[in-house]
Amino acid sequence: MSPDLALALELADAADAITLARFRATDLRIETKPDSTPVTEADQAVEQELRRLLAERRPGESIVGEEQGASGDGTGPRWIVDPIDATKNYLRGIPLFATLIALEDQVAVVSAPALGKRWWAERGAGAFCDGERLEVSQVARIEDAVLTYTSLKGFDQRFLDLAARSWAPRGFGDFWQYMLLAEGAVDVCVEAAANLWDLAAPKLIVEEAGGRLTDLEGRPRADGGNAIASNGLLHAEVQAALT
Repeated sequence: MSPDLALALELADAADAITLARFRATDLRIETKPDSTPVTEADQAVEQELRRLLAERRPGESIVGEEQGASGDGTGPRWIVDPIDATKNYLRGIPLFATLIALEDQVAVVSAPALGKRWWAERGAGAFCDGERLEVSQVARIEDAVLTYTSLKGFDQRFLDLAARSWAPRGFGDFWQYMLLAEGAVDVCVEAAANLWDLAAPKLIVEEAGGRLTDLEGRPRADGGNAIASNGLLHAEVQAALT
């Protein structure tokens, strides 16, 4: 295990302790951000703690976080943090939430403490869940595929037609769909709107499991504003159907 992955796992431990302590708390404080999305005290506390730990362990390395933006000079390694992915689930007491941590394009950790599961990957070393190596499916036809999405907002009739063709369209959404893709349980994931911190960690895990994650135009990037992820065999067909 590299020092980078060891640190990312340590950060995930710190995040899990905070999120679990406030999960389903009756006095959980919730605010609404300018973009009308919710943020809880736990989101803020996790990001603050991870920034503190990174400043202590990796002074000078850049950080991008959902709640506090970018820090550092933008050169060298960049840590990308989503303190709680699926905040709406978290604040409603739904256990499908996770902390996403990436050292950009090198190391990724997705930790879902309420599920008791954690996924991680290192570039060139594979993707794992709780020690078990992950591999995407070999499904090669949309008609046989499980297709997942986070929300129907932002999609047009082309997506609805694609979903109707698929064997099982499911709204699993957020980090969960990408981890299921890496495990081979899902074959295609689509998001009309997503941010860098939503996709940086899942992208590496999916790729190290043998899959692909691009934006809708097919560019292999986590900051394209949207996403198609697949087992690779279905990618070109899905992209063509949506563009």
